[in-house]
Amino acid sequence: MDSADGLIEAAEATGNPHLLAWALGAYGQAFRDADPVRALHAHRRGLVIAQDSGNRAYVSILAPLLARSEAEHGDTVSAFDHLTLVIRNFHNAGDNTSIRVPLAILAALFDRLGRYEPAATVAGFALSPFSAQGVPEITTAITHLRDVLGEATYETLARKGETMTTAAMATYAYDQIDQARTELEHPG
Repeated sequence: MDSADGLIEAAEATGNPHLLAWALGAYGQAFRDADPVRALHAHRRGLVIAQDSGNRAYVSILAPLLARSEAEHGDTVSAFDHLTLVIRNFHNAGDNTSIRVPLAILAALFDRLGRYEPAATVAGFALSPFSAQGVPEITTAITHLRDVLGEATYETLARKGETMTTAAMATYAYDQIDQARTELEHPG
């Protein structure tokens, strides 16, 4: 957090939108746990700058950061929007490795929302050393899912996700996000 002091101002002084979006992402990460509201604002601003400047690569870096912050401290529907965006970007780019990070975030979010079956299915696809490093809450979610669903049911659902193609998982994720969004927007 001390290193983040003055980072945004220095990036603004360059007039370079990529550097500013990067600085806002780093700033948001520095304050993610200590000041979630500050982190949300930084990530939101960084994402807008990346989108406005046409920097799809940095959109794909900031969107999952923002989705995690939104899921934990902001608006769940916005988290779904950001996850949909980054899943689509990685899928369209053919990035079968990085797509596991937003899917790990999605699995953990589904677990928190009590959507255990889709959480387990998505987790089966998403879990990798790469995603576990970037989204440590996936391992906590999996432990919880094993407890709630039972070992056999969890393994069946996770295996289903693990054997899906990237395209099938992306389609499944979009469908499950739409269902969860509808339930949140129209409860009952």
